[in-house]
Amino acid sequence: MKVYFSDFFEVSAQIIEQYGAFDISLINDLPLFIDPFLLFNSKKEEYKQLHNNILKYLYFLKEKSNSIKITDGLLKAWYQFPEVKQNWFGFCEDGNGGSGLGKEFAISLHENLQNIFSDFGNEKVTKGTHLEKLCLIKERVGKDNISDFTTNLIHEYLLNYTEALAKEHIDEKYLKEVAVRGVRFNYEREVWETDRFILPFLNNDYVLLTPKDILTKDETWISRVDLLNRFAEIPPAISNVELRDQINNYFYSKIPEKPTQRDKQEALSKTIKEYPEIIDYYIKYKEDRGDIAEKTSIDKVLFSINKYVKQFGEMVKLLSSSTNFYDYSGDTYEEAHQRLIFLKDVIENKDGYKIFYSNGVPIQK
Repeated sequence: MKVYFSDFFEVSAQIIEQYGAFDISLINDLPLFIDPFLLFNSKKEEYKQLHNNILKYLYFLKEKSNSIKITDGLLKAWYQFPEVKQNWFGFCEDGNGGSGLGKEFAISLHENLQNIFSDFGNEKVTKGTHLEKLCLIKERVGKDNISDFTTNLIHEYLLNYTEALAKEHIDEKYLKEVAVRGVRFNYEREVWETDRFILPFLNNDYVLLTPKDILTKDETWISRVDLLNRFAEIPPAISNVELRDQINNYFYSKIPEKPTQRDKQEALSKTIKEYPEIIDYYIKYKEDRGDIAEKTSIDKVLFSINKYVKQFGEMVKLLSSSTNFYDYSGDTYEEAHQRLIFLKDVIENKDGYKIFYSNGVPIQK
């Protein structure tokens, strides 16, 4: 049963590991995301340049938002990117198709270029500019939006990265020269360009590999969830005593005696609106702990490799070797029920239950 990139394209998993890429599943998306902070904080010059390219594009958008009226057509062309589904990351119930960046994200970014990015390039508190600021302002702009935006802006890098491995290690019968849209932005013509690449090809589409050291799981290093969880740690880092006390007082005055998580979220939204400075101080707090970001992402990716690749791979082997699980490929009730019977038998009678444990502890939901 073929599941992973290495299976389908008959390339050693060890080669992919040594190359630094994640051996993705080509059955379903994996819940991993590209974190732009890992580009910003990296010691690799190529990653730093990728982050600078993201900022260059944001600067272009900010300049245009100041000088011309952004029509629906330009909003779609410059802000509403499709999901780069060929890297097989994100959330999808079946396959790898996602929704990409819709109009709500586009409008949010366009509107906030005038306020949260108003000091673009002239930050007084933080060391740099961070796209993730947007998700701190808007509740419904999450890690998937930030990752999709980042992936589109480093699309050319991922294409070259995959093409280099493919040409050296993958049989030509699995490769195809394809025309790819949205490769790079032409700042003279103000359009996204198309280019051609020789890439692994499966099910009428090309496949992309992604370096493990720019991936994370759950949340990006800078996120709204993290800001809420660490709120008590941020005001003490503000040197202005008056501002610090005002922020603390305002936030806690908006929380009822027995607050729910929703109450805290609403209090945070009101506090950010009243004191937007807190965003910069939170980002500085995260910048100062950037070394932890790299270690945390490595741990999360290793966990994902163990859970989604190694342990799931063991389950596939068990099902293939001891049952007819994969002989039932249809989606009728009877076929689904038969697969469940096989799965139940493997879990209960063939030690399959061990796959759902890590170091003797059940894997959490």
